[in-house]
Amino acid sequence: MDNKYDFKSIEAKWQNYWEEHNYYKVVEDPKKPKYYNLEMFPYPSGKLHMGHVRNYAIGDVVARFKAMTGFNVIHPMGWDSFGLPAENAAIKNSVPPARWTGSNIDTMRAQLKTLGLSYDWDREITTSKPDYYKFTQWMFLKLYEHNLAYKKNSAVNWCPSCQTVLANEQVVDGACERCDSQVDKKELEQWFFKITDYAQRLLDDLELLPGWPEKVKTMQKNWIGRSEGCEFSMAIDGTDEVVNVFTTRSDTVYGVTYMVLAPEHPLVAKVSAGKPQEAEVKEFIRRIKMQSDIARTSTETEKEGIFTGAYAINPMNGTKIPIWIANYVLMDYGTGAVMAVPAHDERDFDFARKYNLPVKVVIKSENSPADGDKMTESYTGDGKMVNSGPFDGLSVEEGQKQIIAYMEKNKIGTGTINYRLRDWLISRQRYWGAPIPIVYCENCGAVPVPEKDLPVLLPEDVAFRPSGESPLKYVESFYQTTCPNCGKEARRETDTMDTFVCSSWYFNRYCSPDAKDIPFRREDVDYWMPVDQYIGGVEHAILHLMYSRFFTKFLHDIDMVSCQEPFTNLLTQGMVLKEGTKMSKSKGNIVSPEEIINTYGADTARLFILFASPPERDLEWNDKGVEGAYRFLNRIWRLITDYADLIKNVGAPDAGNLDAETKNLRYKTHATIKKVSEDIEQRFNFNTAISAIMELANTLSQYKEHQQQDYRVVKETIDALLLLLSPFSPHICEELWHATGNTDSIHSQAWPIFDAAALVQDEIEIVVQISGKVKDRITVPANASDDELQQLSLKSSKVNELTKGKEIVKIIVVPKKLVNIVVK
Repeated sequence: MDNKYDFKSIEAKWQNYWEEHNYYKVVEDPKKPKYYNLEMFPYPSGKLHMGHVRNYAIGDVVARFKAMTGFNVIHPMGWDSFGLPAENAAIKNSVPPARWTGSNIDTMRAQLKTLGLSYDWDREITTSKPDYYKFTQWMFLKLYEHNLAYKKNSAVNWCPSCQTVLANEQVVDGACERCDSQVDKKELEQWFFKITDYAQRLLDDLELLPGWPEKVKTMQKNWIGRSEGCEFSMAIDGTDEVVNVFTTRSDTVYGVTYMVLAPEHPLVAKVSAGKPQEAEVKEFIRRIKMQSDIARTSTETEKEGIFTGAYAINPMNGTKIPIWIANYVLMDYGTGAVMAVPAHDERDFDFARKYNLPVKVVIKSENSPADGDKMTESYTGDGKMVNSGPFDGLSVEEGQKQIIAYMEKNKIGTGTINYRLRDWLISRQRYWGAPIPIVYCENCGAVPVPEKDLPVLLPEDVAFRPSGESPLKYVESFYQTTCPNCGKEARRETDTMDTFVCSSWYFNRYCSPDAKDIPFRREDVDYWMPVDQYIGGVEHAILHLMYSRFFTKFLHDIDMVSCQEPFTNLLTQGMVLKEGTKMSKSKGNIVSPEEIINTYGADTARLFILFASPPERDLEWNDKGVEGAYRFLNRIWRLITDYADLIKNVGAPDAGNLDAETKNLRYKTHATIKKVSEDIEQRFNFNTAISAIMELANTLSQYKEHQQQDYRVVKETIDALLLLLSPFSPHICEELWHATGNTDSIHSQAWPIFDAAALVQDEIEIVVQISGKVKDRITVPANASDDELQQLSLKSSKVNELTKGKEIVKIIVVPKKLVNIVVK
């Protein structure tokens, strides 16, 4: 057999073999336990990057390991292919988005295949193809049917020059990223999904997900943002208007010294009209509308506001309080109105001091300040209520209960639960997305497209405008239609759906990718779902995962699926860094997967990226590490090819008749099987699993020098080594498996099971230290007592030499590990 490791021919050979024989095609099998292994599908940008390679290599190890341990594994791949980049490419290069996307998919599919990933390509899906987005539209119709899809006015970023809506990410320092025009806020009618109806279930059911990282569950909890409190009304002085306020601190209501409205609040124009401050208020609103919501609420952004000239009445004590507007209050959160209690809220305190507003203490502990004028910071601790009329002396907790009860009794307000979560805005004024299946009729209003008429097809022959404005509103053949109800002329919706809609149910489609009239067959999803292991970046910890959970709960409610959570276990892998930063073209620190595969091979690329760091941590790219992985595979190649002909026809080892060196090799083999199995299955510690395989290879190399080798044990070791390494580096292991006399694929073999008897050692190696520093290693009986270990250590020639003329103060024994001889 050729002693040269020719990875190019080996990898091409086995990739072709696996594909020709449909090696990774899977069907439902009720006789076997199922395992659904899924990596988040990529946007087809055109080229794989190292983050992709890491994600898919992690998933492939899990899929191959589970298949070898007896599971019926589904491991699919597809393309999240709608989105803005394709439109930008169409404008820039005059290439239709469908063609640009299709070409990128072809390129990336070929790249994935060079990695030797065990995907069932018969299940491939593409979200921008009509056979997929037909059912994304079907999902919309079902949500609409159940009153979970609705249209309302919403403020959007509007570029007056481009005449189009911009995402927050497209607004840079208040200007359009395309043309640098100043961006305005504009009210547009937009479609929403009512995810808020599921807020409590989304929160409660996080308890059903012990296999998720705690940090991700915490991020979801914070995003949902459940808070208990009360909502009450304040009359606006001199008018018939009232403003509703939500607070979690009803115990501090007597300490309100001013109120803040969001600049977008509909009452602002009314309360400031005719006041001396009216012009200043309008200018402030115009300026604040340029800022993104993220910037306005950032802790780093300076809080600023302006007095409207109006006052509200505190219903608890009749006090008149000034009404301000400020950049940090958003209309989308709570009621868009905040009662300010500067004595007991840090943000309110800073704002009050900046604008010289009063500070009134209403919660007092033994050591907290009593005079608001002298406070240097807010007091947010526990205490008793003061300056609160009949509620003085109550604890914070009791005060909250009694004030809410008083408000309810006197019809001032009511106890309520509020959520930070807002309904999901799915409208996009873009071309390259799934069309929203609604038509507008003068007689019938908004009418859903009948299911039998799906899909509403995107026209492909469209003219893109340099402004980036969606061409759909100018394609008469698209928007001109008839009403499904009355048959009269109607106009089709020209907004398309947020691409997150496409990715919120795709894992179900993999179960029945060939279904024609339904999104998926119930018996298929009931067999495969939920996903047992989901793998992807932590950047998707909130939106994608939240939306997928929402869709799954909705589909469960309409009896389409049995599971209530889509992903049982979640692994969020770290980023791939170079020189301490994320790889990016702008930083010039990109490492091309193609270049690495062409130079070292896919097996090396996979091995390095899995060995360099635990999956959940960031990985620092290291060229020397890649070369080290390549050298290791070359060493494996030479080691096993040297043995290949010697072990082809040998039988099973005779465990009861082995010399010490052979026993040690067998011990190391079965200890490695045990460790690698535990590292993969229990912890996904691929790096330590690979390290253990490397140690086994070292032990076999040393055994090669043994005068009386037992080739039966050598074969047992080589078989185990290849089986353990095969999920990480599948091509070289397949080649060497066949070279050593096996005929079936290594990937169809059962995972090795360790022999507990082989782990019982007659002798073990322990470390000998002198004053804490390792000076020798000695072999001792496995059952040696502490006294025997002391005596054996003192007999070491190295120890004798190094302790000569010194006083031994004490000897410390750690059984089965080390002896530390302390000298002076």
